[in-house]
Amino acid sequence: MVFLVAAVLLFAALDVLYTVLGSRTSGPAGPYAGLALRLVLDTAVLAVLRAPLLVTWLTIAGAVALQLSELLSPGLLVATPVLSGDPLTLSATPVVVNVVVQVRNRRSTWVLVGILTLLATRPWDPSWLTVSLGLLTTAFPALLGRYVAARRNLMASLRERAERTDREQRLLAEQARAEERARLAAEMHDVVTHRVSLMVLQAGAIEVTATDPGTRRAAEGLRDAGMQALDELRELVGVFGGERTGESPSVGPPAPRADLRELVDASVAAGVDVRLECGGDTDAVPSAVLRTVHRVVQEALTNVHKHAPGGRVLVDVRYGADAVSVAVTNTSSTADAALAPTGSGSGLRGLRERVSIIGGTLEAGPCADGGFAVRAELPVGR
Repeated sequence: MVFLVAAVLLFAALDVLYTVLGSRTSGPAGPYAGLALRLVLDTAVLAVLRAPLLVTWLTIAGAVALQLSELLSPGLLVATPVLSGDPLTLSATPVVVNVVVQVRNRRSTWVLVGILTLLATRPWDPSWLTVSLGLLTTAFPALLGRYVAARRNLMASLRERAERTDREQRLLAEQARAEERARLAAEMHDVVTHRVSLMVLQAGAIEVTATDPGTRRAAEGLRDAGMQALDELRELVGVFGGERTGESPSVGPPAPRADLRELVDASVAAGVDVRLECGGDTDAVPSAVLRTVHRVVQEALTNVHKHAPGGRVLVDVRYGADAVSVAVTNTSSTADAALAPTGSGSGLRGLRERVSIIGGTLEAGPCADGGFAVRAELPVGR
């Protein structure tokens, strides 16, 4: 764009010089009518990249008008030059720039430029002023137009290459992420499932053989917890597999209120003061979102058990038409957090990743009163 501006200023200066050195015209407006038309043609070159067709036709029409005026009524618009040149020279200058920038056939372009340069420099009646002016108004604009066209093509090629490289990098990153998740899912399935299955079998054996009612109840609870862990592990592996294949995670729809109530009741039984508040209708909420709500509440309550025993907890879930909002807040701990050293922080990181899979957001951080809050926003319509 800078070169186009410089070229327009040069062309305008040449037009003014040509008019000043010429004699007065016979038209009522003197030489200024022709000069104004030339300046309009020069300025139009600035828009050659944005409206090439319009600019080309405008410059051609202006140049033809000047030439017809000179042929039919000499001196009406174009001042008779003191220099021995051809009035075609300056009229054709913007046309040369437009043609060189727009025409794809280089051979035809340079043939046209050569003809115009020949007419402008008038080798049959040479003078250094005529040759200099002719080259400035034909050969120089042609080179400028060639530079503008080449630079435009280069910038377009560089943009396309950068976009292609960016797309490839994103695809490679997604592929690496999917492969890593698939590997982790396979390891969890092979190792953790085996160990938990053994625990479930042993708890079932204790439940059958134990004579003490308390022991049987404890074994039954342990077996149920193990079965639930196996179900959730299979669901987690399914989530990773669904993301890897580009499909939606396949998860079974729980009964959300009863499921959350079970989580709350289990925490209350463990000695945590938990209050559950739910609002809205769950009928239109996808099963994947419902299961994610369950996991958010479950992870938040687990962290309360580890890091804030004795604190009060509020679980607030709102089912809306467009999104589900989950907020789990707790007050500061009133007892020693014996399980705090066992936390690695991976639970919230994994939960944030799971929420992002379905297009949601999760925030977790301390509150002003010393407590902690976990908030998630899950879209319904994705």
